[in-house]
Amino acid sequence: MTTKIDQAAIDRLFLEARSQNGWTDQPVSEAEIRALYDLVKYGPTSANTQPARFVFVTSPEAKERLRPALSPGNVKALAAPVIVLIGYALDFHDKIPEVFPHNPGFRDMFVNNPAAIEPHAFRNSSLQGAYLILAARALGLDVGPMSGFDAAKVDAEFFPGGTVKTNFIAAIGHGDPSKVMPRLPRLAFADAAQIV
Repeated sequence: MTTKIDQAAIDRLFLEARSQNGWTDQPVSEAEIRALYDLVKYGPTSANTQPARFVFVTSPEAKERLRPALSPGNVKALAAPVIVLIGYALDFHDKIPEVFPHNPGFRDMFVNNPAAIEPHAFRNSSLQGAYLILAARALGLDVGPMSGFDAAKVDAEFFPGGTVKTNFIAAIGHGDPSKVMPRLPRLAFADAAQIV
């Protein structure tokens, strides 16, 4: 891991990539969705707990189920070929013996401290959602992440049973360049960071 990736890859992942507001009609295949997850799953999470749960909404019927939960400004996302719901499992710790086999007793830390479950799941599923954005870009897809939605409605419709809660949503497909807004300012290092 000592070799820097080339500038074209850096441009694709960060410098030229943009959040999308419109979509072409080019489809995203099931094979592309599976390839996307196969990259995302390798992103690091605390103790390899992998609490994110993904629902890839692709059919017109499933998109209509999602429509009532979206804020009016985000209904445009339904035009994307895929909308992924990034959720977090509140029972993620039950998988610890499988995903963290060298210390299966780590599960007991959550069993004995239920207040630690949701912050851990939310934080690490947020990481996994960010990996999803970068993985999609790496695979030649565009992304439009959003948080303008009614989480309770999404949970009731797509994560019934209460063991998974919605973190955020992202539209995925091939962006329409004519719908991309001008790049917005970013904070300077001095405004957002320090070295101590």
